[in-house]
This record gives sequence, structure tokens and C-alpha cells, in this order.
Amino acid sequence: MSARWFGAVRVASLVASLALLSACTTTTTSSSGGESTEARGGRTAADNADPERLARTRLDLAAAYLGRGQAQTALVEVRAALAAKADLPDAYRLLGLIYAQLGDLRQAEGNFQRALQLAPGDADTMHNYGWFLCQQQRYTEADAQFTAALAQPLYRDGARTTLLIGICQARAGRWADAERSLSRAFELDPANPTIAYNLSEVLYRRGEFERARFYVKRLNAVPEYTNAESLWLAARIERRLGNMGGVQDFARQLRERFPQSRQAQQLELGRFDD
Repeated sequence: MSARWFGAVRVASLVASLALLSACTTTTTSSSGGESTEARGGRTAADNADPERLARTRLDLAAAYLGRGQAQTALVEVRAALAAKADLPDAYRLLGLIYAQLGDLRQAEGNFQRALQLAPGDADTMHNYGWFLCQQQRYTEADAQFTAALAQPLYRDGARTTLLIGICQARAGRWADAERSLSRAFELDPANPTIAYNLSEVLYRRGEFERARFYVKRLNAVPEYTNAESLWLAARIERRLGNMGGVQDFARQLRERFPQSRQAQQLELGRFDD
């Protein structure tokens, strides 16, 4: 797992998590039986030889481009996939993620809705859609999507969805609920640094400083998981516990390893309680 994970309660940016549903514009099949507006164009005779394989190849390319932040290129590849096969739920889910990255929330929402229409039990779409709703501060709707994802009998990513539930509860100021959810996520995946960070952060905000120290200490014990946020959280916890030696140690590491970070700037300004 990369060290470039994010403290999602504070930063709101879980790597591998985006999301979005529809109120208006959506990519759907028209009532006249025509193709989706995303599916038109580009199809050749060669493409028709194995449309499923072609579509999947294009989706793989689109996902790779999106992972590199090339949303417009990813959009071209998904459109090519839909030109080959217009009813792929995965394509519409990916369109939702792409439009979310592009900031077109109505299109993103519409495509997540279309994905769920085509595959009502797809837990990955529910997970991503729930995260989008959380980002829009639509917490009740987000919780419904997460709950539905966890209810799918074959779903195997309960830890990541439970993590997002806890993050969204924290964003909504439901700290006790957030602690319960993140504790459950930690039970499911104790090696996950994002879970450890967010659980420590929630415990810190609840005044449970000794317990918060336990989780962030586990995290900072693994060099590849340590980052500016985890060091800054550790320093703040030690300050609350009255351990000034610990504060100085984490402050030194923060200055040396991440001197240009926002957290290092907060340290220099003495803004421990922001």
C-alpha cells in the first residue's frame, strides 16, 4: 500500500474513492430504441467482431487514464467502449467517476443511476455513489447506499465501505457513530493505514487521547505509511497528553521529512488546535 494515502476525515480525499445519481441529464437508451448518447460514434466493422472484449479493453484503458488524472482521455475511451457495447454497467459507473473528477455533478449522478439501473445489486457502484453523496453532504442518502452495498451477499470489500461510513459520520459531526464504524473497519482490516489514521483522528476529537495515540503510533511505526498528516496528528496528541518530548520528536520529523507541507506550516505557526 502506497505511502500516499490521505487522512480522509480532514482532507476528504480517499485514494480510489470517488462517487455520484440523477435528477436530470443522464446517459440512457432513448425510448425510440437508439443508443445512449455516450454510445454513439466510432464503431467499425472490426469492432463488431468481439464487442464485449473490445469494450472491456477500452474500459481498462479508461480506468488507467483516470487513475493518472487524465479524465478527458478516459472519457474518450469509455465512449469507445459504449460504442462497442452500450449496456455495460461498469462503463456507466466509470463515467460517473470521470464526470465527478471533471466537476460535472449532474452527468456523474446520471451515470451512476444508469449503472444501478443496469445492475441493481452492484456493490461497487453503491460504494462509489455513496462516497459521492457524502462529498455532497447528502449523508442520509450516502448511508443508504453504503448499507445496501454491505448487504450484498458476495461483496468482499466491507472494510473499505465501513471506512467510508465512518468518514461520512465524522463529517456530519456524528463522532460516536464514526468511532464505532471506524473501529469495525479496523477489525476487518487492521493493516490499513487510512483506517488507522481516521480512527485516531476521531478518537482525538472525542478527547480519547491515549487510545488515539495507540492507533497513530501503529501507523507511524511503518516508515512507508508515515506522512505529514500522521506526524502532525501524533504531535497534537502528545501535546494533549502533556508529553512535550514527544511533541518535539514528531515536530522534528515533520520539519525534516515534510518541510513544505501544510502541517509543517501549522507547526511553525503553533496552530495545534485548528
